[in-house]
Amino acid sequence: MSAEVSRMYINGQWALAEGGATFDVVNPADQSVVARVANGATPEILRAVEAAQAAFKEWSLLAPKDRGRLLLAIQELMEQRRDELARLITLENGKPFEEARKEVQFSLGYFGWFAEEARRMTGEWIPSPQPGKRYWVFHQPVGPVAAVTPWNFPATMVTRKIAPALAAGCTVVLKPASATPLTALAIAKITEDAGLPPGVFNVLTTNRARLVGNELLTHPLIRKIGFTGSTEVGKWIMGMASKQIKRLSFELGGNAPFIVFDDADLPRAVEGAVAMKYLRVGGQSCICANRIYVQRSVADRFIPAFIDAVKGLKVAPGFEPGAQIGPLINEETRAKVHGLVQDAVKRGADLVTGGRYLTEGAYAKGFFYAPAVLLDVTDDMPIAQEEIFGPAAPILVFDTEEEVIRRANATKFGLAAYFYARDMTRVVRVSEALEYGLVGANDAGGYTHEIPFGGFKESGLGREGGHEGIEEYTEVKSVVLSLPS
Repeated sequence: MSAEVSRMYINGQWALAEGGATFDVVNPADQSVVARVANGATPEILRAVEAAQAAFKEWSLLAPKDRGRLLLAIQELMEQRRDELARLITLENGKPFEEARKEVQFSLGYFGWFAEEARRMTGEWIPSPQPGKRYWVFHQPVGPVAAVTPWNFPATMVTRKIAPALAAGCTVVLKPASATPLTALAIAKITEDAGLPPGVFNVLTTNRARLVGNELLTHPLIRKIGFTGSTEVGKWIMGMASKQIKRLSFELGGNAPFIVFDDADLPRAVEGAVAMKYLRVGGQSCICANRIYVQRSVADRFIPAFIDAVKGLKVAPGFEPGAQIGPLINEETRAKVHGLVQDAVKRGADLVTGGRYLTEGAYAKGFFYAPAVLLDVTDDMPIAQEEIFGPAAPILVFDTEEEVIRRANATKFGLAAYFYARDMTRVVRVSEALEYGLVGANDAGGYTHEIPFGGFKESGLGREGGHEGIEEYTEVKSVVLSLPS
């Protein structure tokens, strides 16, 4: 490991933390230290916020097409450096390199989408009810934004927040997850090389979470908070933000049902279930399938095929060719997943494959876990109630459509849901009945840039992506003009 410290990016400068404080970034595949990163504190927080505030006036007044031109330049540079970014993701996050490349390719698309949306933030001219007055309505950027992103998608979670903010005319202070700051710093370097003005985008690296909450998120110059993470942390942030009535957008926890009806295309359903359960960061995703419901009449066909597919998955370090599932992010996460699996078995579930630590050979130093499938699971088991966030699939059986809708909706979460069925009347009915912000009907690909993404209930506030995504970073202003008589 080099003695060089990865510096944070504040006001167009690459800065060390005051006093030289650092923290380590660890590769979850072998626990090696891949980088030492500047560990920011109060002085860096204040500098970053002040830089964002100073840059806001000029950036917000820049023509939308000119902001868009810079966003397109960032997108192009991300495309050129895709493999470099993907390598960083695999090093700090552990996901397979090919999955990391796909993440980068998807993440850079947010710059392209919002570069175009910047020019479409139109207002309204309202017909006046009084001859001597005129009324119009338009959008203005909300101001400096604090963005806090998680470790599971180190590129996508960053671009999905900063691209609409920058397009709207806001400036940003980003606090990436302390487990995966290197990708965010590489994106900052790209924005610098693309010509983004100093102070418009700042990256504060720190592992002092409480300090960030108490000083960055409550700073009076920060007018909007964008956060992706757990529901519990979201509630804590919401409580602090309420004292200043800050604007909020949250993507929080999930408990996604994956429903297989008796008229489903079963091979497609098996493929979709495996993909949405295991092949997104090894199940460490808020929209991963958390509960798999199978209609009783097709359970004897779906379940064996699903188990066989899971047994064929390759768990390996992320740079190994053909790797499909990498390590979990840390031991705490692996222990939580294993605890839920063991608890389910104690309560009567049948563990039919996986569900154990992988510790031999290439697995010896990493946080690897054998993909688990559990049968005879019931809705009251913690593994069906909590967000698993790992490669374990509880399978539950149902009899009727009405029953499975009721069971699928019986959660405080409402982020994503999936179902497979051929009957189009059923497709419409079930799509409308599921209480989730994203519904995949015969689809396990997830969302795209062009549609809004966010949760119902305790899974979040606001939307990211689509034309709604840029609106989250604006205030709506009404103007009333009295004409001289």
